Formats: sequence, structure tokens, C-alpha cells
Amino acid sequence: MAEGQFDGLIQVYTGDGKGKTTAALGQAIRAYGQGLKVIFIQFLKSQSGGEHIFADKFKLFEIIRFGKGDLFQKSEQELLQETREAYEFAKKAMVSGKYDLVVLDEIFIAHWRGFLSLQQIIDLMQMKPGNVELIMTGRKAPQEVVKRADLVTEMLVIKHPFAEGVQQRRGIEY
Repeated sequence: MAEGQFDGLIQVYTGDGKGKTTAALGQAIRAYGQGLKVIFIQFLKSQSGGEHIFADKFKLFEIIRFGKGDLFQKSEQELLQETREAYEFAKKAMVSGKYDLVVLDEIFIAHWRGFLSLQQIIDLMQMKPGNVELIMTGRKAPQEVVKRADLVTEMLVIKHPFAEGVQQRRGIEY
């Protein structure tokens, strides 16, 4: 294997603790810094955060959100449609040959909410080309996904300021 080439693995970041998206972003930055081509696809995430500002400012890699507007104001049908669009986009990106690292942020929430089936997630895992690293994030990763993944990290809440009524803070939570 030539320098810079690798066998792509499947990573899962799950759990109720803070840091799943942040960990995936850190891995994406590391990969980009080493010359890998990265795409970061967000399911059911509408809030523009610091990561979007950073990506726009420095043009490092694409962060594509498939949640638009206030997710809490949307119908189940609208959320289902956005999830379908994200899923179809993810399938094409995965096999396009254009990316070394594909991140599917909050895909497990889309599954938990009933917008994606377990089989659809497994299909994504199975269609992953051998040279593509796949990272999937979100609370409630299905056990079948955990069994099939190469690396699984669970973010565990020990203590969180939200429990004390502290609201989201710009630059920290978003």
C-alpha cells in the first residue's frame, strides 16, 4: 500500500454525552490536514453552528445540512423528506470516488425518529468502498450497527450544565 492510502474503517460516535459531532469534526480536520478529501453530511440538523462558519471561512471541506428552518416546527412528512434527501446524497457521495472520509452526522437520530430503517443504515455500511473511512454519529446507535462497526466510542454524560438550567452557548454548544 502506498503512503497516504489506507483501508477505510467504520467509526461510530454515540451516547447521550456531548461531543459526538465535535469528535467527527476533529477527525475530519485531521484527515483534511493530511490531504484527504472530506464531506460532512448532517441529518436533521438545522442550526448553523461554529463549524459552518469555520468551513465557509476557510473552505476546507463541505458541511452539508439537510435540515432547514426550525426542526421543531416541521411536520413528520417534511422531516422524512429531508432525511430521504440526505440519505440519497450520502449514498452517492459514498461511492462517488471523490471522498476519502464521509461523515454522516446525526444519522442515528434519523433512525431513532423512524425516518431511516436499520436496513438503510446497514446498506450504507455495506456499500462503503474499501478505501473510504465512514463516520456515523448520533445518540442511540442500533446494536447491529455497533456490532458491524470497526470503532465505537460512546459519549457518556457524567455531569452537564444543561441539568442546572444553563442554556446553549455560542461557540461552545453550537
